[in-house]
Amino acid sequence: MSTLSKELEREPVMTESNTDKEHWDMIIEPKTSMLDLQLKEVWRYRDLIMLFVKRDFAAQVKQTVLGPVWHVIQPIFTTIIFLVLFSGIAKMDPGVPGPMFYMSGIILWNYFSIALTATAGTFVTNAPIFGKVYFPRLVLPISVVISNLIKFGIQFCLLLVIMLYYGITGKWSFHFNISLLLIPTVVFILAVLSLGLGIIISSFTTKYRDFSLLLAFAVQLGMYISPIPYPLKQLAEGSKKRLLLEMNPITPLAEAFRYALFGDGTFTAGTLLYSFAFTMVVLFFGVIMFNKVEKSFMDTV
Repeated sequence: MSTLSKELEREPVMTESNTDKEHWDMIIEPKTSMLDLQLKEVWRYRDLIMLFVKRDFAAQVKQTVLGPVWHVIQPIFTTIIFLVLFSGIAKMDPGVPGPMFYMSGIILWNYFSIALTATAGTFVTNAPIFGKVYFPRLVLPISVVISNLIKFGIQFCLLLVIMLYYGITGKWSFHFNISLLLIPTVVFILAVLSLGLGIIISSFTTKYRDFSLLLAFAVQLGMYISPIPYPLKQLAEGSKKRLLLEMNPITPLAEAFRYALFGDGTFTAGTLLYSFAFTMVVLFFGVIMFNKVEKSFMDTV
């Protein structure tokens, strides 16, 4: 008998009893519904989310000379420009010290715009990873939104330092009360809004890369059609310009954020509820589009 024949005799024969003993710790199945978020599976991969968060932040720190200092330099220079343009040339009175007012709007918009832009490139940027290993695709956009909270935290600390300076020097009186609880609410809504809009745009960019260029323009324009460099109260109540501005879901968030910090602004619970409802609708449609594109984006990206 040949050596090959002997080896074949030694091979175990897979019988029905053998296959019944096999145990699989994970089974990957296709989604049956576009509304299936698979939140339990995303939660199982929470460690992977944190790894992506650390990766994103570490990459930005290691690949720059100044590291996290850039997160401080950018809002400072933008605040100086706004002070010259709006307080100096336009003679606008925001109602609170200018650096505090402009910095509060800038850090809020920075978080939204950076999280939105990064989330919008989810499919295109991470196509090599998606093509090699399986994990819930929502893990990446969620990690982007979380990682940018670190930058927001650094810039928020800078704002607190400015507020402390004006409070100690007597140029502004501290306003700390229960309204401070609005801050985490505003940041949460803003994070979900950037996630929803980001995954919608990412669904389009798999086929049409023009949306990436359009997004860059829209982000720059969006700051000026939101009450970021100017207070909403500067516009006459009931005017068409103010009504159009109030339709912007960012407007209630910016006003609520400043009201929580300074006790100044046109905040109402109704406007914040409108922003929350708008965000939930955006997230709903975003999830539908994301789940639809997720099945076939590797063929077009």
